Amino acid sequence: MNSWDEAVAYALTLSGTEPGTSYGKPSVKIAANGRSFVFPSHEADTSFGIALDLDTIEMLKETDPGTFWQTPHYVGWEGVLVRYGSADPERVKAMIERSRDWVAAKKPVKPRKK
Repeated sequence: MNSWDEAVAYALTLSGTEPGTSYGKPSVKIAANGRSFVFPSHEADTSFGIALDLDTIEMLKETDPGTFWQTPHYVGWEGVLVRYGSADPERVKAMIERSRDWVAAKKPVKPRKK
């Protein structure tokens, strides 16, 4: 993935996904539960984010810190940043797929109170 547009385009090829928003910004979400799994990061020029469990995030940061990383904003939260231009694009695609599967297993988003 060399850009946000490439990450979104790939994520939207996965079954059960659709364009959405996360905190008012474009994202890719699971159609069945309304939860985003690919989202723009605060470091949008260099990275995008994916949602994953904390153990997987730690493993990714340890095994490929050049691709998978977190700023203090994301530490302790189920999101990891993915740098554009990874040397292992197949692993990035696999992690986007894993993120889709992990988020798809979650309960639907609760409607916001007005």
